[in-house]
Order: sequence, then structure tokens, then C-alpha cells
Amino acid sequence: MARIIVITSGKGGVGKTTTAAAFAMGLAQRGHKTAVVDFDVGLRNLDLIMGCERRVVFDFVNVINGEANLNQALIRDKRCDQLFVLPASQTRDKDALTKDGVGQVIDELSKTFDYVVCDSPAGIEHGAMMAMYYADDAIVVTNPEVSSVRDSDRMLGILSSKSRRAEANEAPIEEFLLLTRYVPERVARGEMLSVDDVQEILSLKLIGVIPESQAVLNASNAGNPVILDKHSQAGMAYSDTVDRYLGQERPHRFLTIEKKGLLSRWFKG
Repeated sequence: MARIIVITSGKGGVGKTTTAAAFAMGLAQRGHKTAVVDFDVGLRNLDLIMGCERRVVFDFVNVINGEANLNQALIRDKRCDQLFVLPASQTRDKDALTKDGVGQVIDELSKTFDYVVCDSPAGIEHGAMMAMYYADDAIVVTNPEVSSVRDSDRMLGILSSKSRRAEANEAPIEEFLLLTRYVPERVARGEMLSVDDVQEILSLKLIGVIPESQAVLNASNAGNPVILDKHSQAGMAYSDTVDRYLGQERPHRFLTIEKKGLLSRWFKG
């Protein structure tokens, strides 16, 4: 049976889809058969970041409605044969995602995949509730600023009370914190919350800190999950995050201001 992972947040624009794409690619690169599912019906950005938008014929809602089977809708990634994408619909309403319909698709995916990564819309609207309902694990993505952290705190309450696991009185969803767009210089100036500040508020296990990086935008525009950029700090941080999820010890990097060498100070001067 697959492990169901939801990538969620209370606020939009924090990097959920970037994270879903990178995390799913990382799992697949390590030999785990992985499906990444876009729950953002009406917007559908995951296929763009994965670079497979031109290959979409059928989508998640088509499968739920019986208009296509799962094999017809799944798109195999060209860079990693262990990774598959299930795109969202751009033309349907979010209410097209029904609890029973989503459950049937998740159950079918669970028979043949090791991991199912659910890319959730922001907030507590219907698509987000459907994305988190069947989750075993939740990666809560937040930026180091007060409103983002506050909204993430609200999501934790929903994860603990409105999931399938909560309704069935089973072990709770395992929750992890992923901090994105982190800038140590801004933390030092008091313009941004520190890692310790965020952990004190949310009390979650820290799975990763992703630094602010131009590489994220470049990768998204190119249709490549940023984890494939092995020379960028963001790519390395996402790779570390996947390793930690899989139980490996990895130190957190890129949390402090880099000390510039003599040559770089000269050239700056």
C-alpha cells in the first residue's frame, strides 16, 4: 500500500506546487514508484512545473467521473520512469472532487505505487479538504513571516480533526514543517522569522529549509522540478528534505549568512 503525502499550507504562494514536484521527483529518483496528483481544480499548475502540460489528454476529474481510466490519465515523466503525474482539470468546478471519487482513485493508486503525493490548493476550500482527507503524512509549507505561519497553524487543527484517520480514530497524520524562501540576511535584520521562531509557534518536526533562490523560478519556467538542479542551494535543500523523510540524517544547510572570501570582498569593493 502506498503512503499518502499531502503538501499543504494555509496561505497561497508559499511554494506548495514547487515542493510537490520536487519532493515527488526526489522519491522517484531514489527508486520509489511515485504518483503526484494535482488537487487544484480550475487552475492546474503542476503539469506546467513538471513540463508535461502538452501531454495532458485526460485528468483527475475525468477519472472520478468514469470518463477515462487511471492509466489513460497518468502521465509518465520523461526524466524518471518511476514518476507519474495525474493533472487537475482546468474546466471543472472544485466540487467535482467528491470524497468517494477521490477515495477510489487513491485506493487504485495505492495498489501499484509506493508513494502518492497530493498537491493541495491553499487554505481550507473544498479541494484542499479533499487533498488532506486521505493523507498519512502532511508536509506543511510555510514562509518565515507571521501571516503565513498563523495560517499554517490553522491547517494543523484541520489535519488533526477532519481527516479519514481522525474520523476512524486511527493514529494521527504525521506532520512535518517545510520552511521556504528563507533568507538568513533578512532574519539577522529582524525582517523575517527565524527557524526557531517558526518552530516555537508551530511545534512541528522540521523536515527542510529551502533558501530563497532564483533557481526555483528558472526551474519552474523551464518545466523542471528544482531538485534536478543539483548545483543550486534550493535543489540541494529539497534533496536533503527527501532524504530526511526517508529516514536519513542530514544537517540543515543554508541557515546562516555565508562568509565572503577575500577575493569576493575585493571585487565587491
